[in-house]
Amino acid sequence: MDKGKTYLVTGGAGFIGSNYIKYIIDKYDNIKVVNLDKLTYAGNQENLQSVADKDNYTFIKGDICDQKLIGELFEKYSPDYVINFAAESHVDRSIGNPDDFIKTDIYGVYSLLENCRNFGIEKFVQISTDEVYGSIDKGSFSEDDTFNPSSPYAASKTGGDRLAYSYFVTYDLPVVITRASNNYGPNQYPEKLIPLFITNAIDNKKLPLYGDGKNVRDWLFVEDHCKGVEFVLQNGKNGEAYNIAGNCELQNIEITKKILELTGKSEELIEYVKDRAGHDRRYSLDDSKIADLGWQPEYDFEEGMRETVEWYKNHEYWWRKIKSGEYLEYYKEHYGEDM
Repeated sequence: MDKGKTYLVTGGAGFIGSNYIKYIIDKYDNIKVVNLDKLTYAGNQENLQSVADKDNYTFIKGDICDQKLIGELFEKYSPDYVINFAAESHVDRSIGNPDDFIKTDIYGVYSLLENCRNFGIEKFVQISTDEVYGSIDKGSFSEDDTFNPSSPYAASKTGGDRLAYSYFVTYDLPVVITRASNNYGPNQYPEKLIPLFITNAIDNKKLPLYGDGKNVRDWLFVEDHCKGVEFVLQNGKNGEAYNIAGNCELQNIEITKKILELTGKSEELIEYVKDRAGHDRRYSLDDSKIADLGWQPEYDFEEGMRETVEWYKNHEYWWRKIKSGEYLEYYKEHYGEDM
């Protein structure tokens, strides 16, 4: 990589974005990172304590939908790369309040793309998701398969994904797109399945498992995802999309039992609850395209889960503050006082 590159990372205070920033700052000694984050409920500057005081890191609080602000950042920092992690991302929330998802996941992408087009950049990376493809009973989705999103969240991410591609086709903007499977690891906001179940298990609270618990997801450790994104940034071809998979398909009930095993808790904590609307049965990605370029995940699931459970055990101060506020009220509303 050339020296002196400036990264504009949006949504960098969230789970995946913060892990990505820490990864690239540790990997390179010659880059500058500007982190733009709105600091909604899932954004947390504590995720970035280890880099907050570094001279090559700058945090800006702001919304990717604010085109004026984005333009000012481009004028001031002249980013070479823009990596867009900013998104509303929790499916349950999208069902109850889809408008925020449309604004951030589609209009926000438009705002970034317009400024990239006006100021010129070397690469724009749109972080998409495997959920754009929808559910698949057998086999795996390749990058050229038809999209079939099932939730407002997945539909909004599909819109942002295709909008980014359109700027490559129409304006020759150097765009690449990544579509990753379900992430897990340190700093994940505890409304997602794995951190919710880990923290509930630690507190001997019920683990609310949707439906029959046999929905299948492919699981990708967050550090592997970050490495995959950076790999695509440096090696991906403009206008192309790349699936980033963990090659670890498991049923939710298998995940649940593994968490209980690692926390030393009884399976009596499992509580089957009514399935959510539009709950896809199985996601699966064919990652041969990125594998052919030389990338593959490094973590196996056993290793990644042990590391994740230990992180939540050792960072109770981080998640207890979250679960004592808005988060707790949200889950009380949906699952009752026992949460």
